[in-house]
Amino acid sequence: MSEDVSRFGTVEPDELPADLAERIGLIAEKSGFVPNIFRALGHRPAELRAFLDYHDALMNREDGLSKAERELVVVATSGANHCTYCVVAHGAILRIRAKDPHVADRVSSNPWQAELEPRQRAIVDLALALAHDSARFGEQHLAAAREAGLSEDEIWDVGAITALFAMSNRLAHLTALRPNAEFYSMGR
Repeated sequence: MSEDVSRFGTVEPDELPADLAERIGLIAEKSGFVPNIFRALGHRPAELRAFLDYHDALMNREDGLSKAERELVVVATSGANHCTYCVVAHGAILRIRAKDPHVADRVSSNPWQAELEPRQRAIVDLALALAHDSARFGEQHLAAAREAGLSEDEIWDVGAITALFAMSNRLAHLTALRPNAEFYSMGR
């Protein structure tokens, strides 16, 4: 098996503009390694910066979905899009944030049959409806989410995170992005 991280090569953090090197350095300090997505997107600094800004705006909000619920959306979306990198990377984060070593595997492999709490089920179903057939997404999906108790703001969170990770999943496919080995054992 090839050891390439990306079919388009990589950039190390010290080769990035200073603001990005600092930002990625903080992530590496917290996790203990540099996630390969940043190394792969680093050859286009403006795009990496925009990706990080939108990611952080959605994933680090204080209101709306919990951090674990946000990761649940990412794993469901990435599983629906068959994105190995995002399933592995965000599956690790979900396991940690949900304090559940099995939830990411269940949701990424068969989200329709995964045993979930009603609120989690509503979140996953909404993400899947948008990820699988966005042209058919409509009021019935919103009504089901509202009936399950999701607020308008939380529904927006699910939709925006699903949309961002649809893009991220496609970039991972384009680059043949390889997950860091460290992700596989996190939260187990």
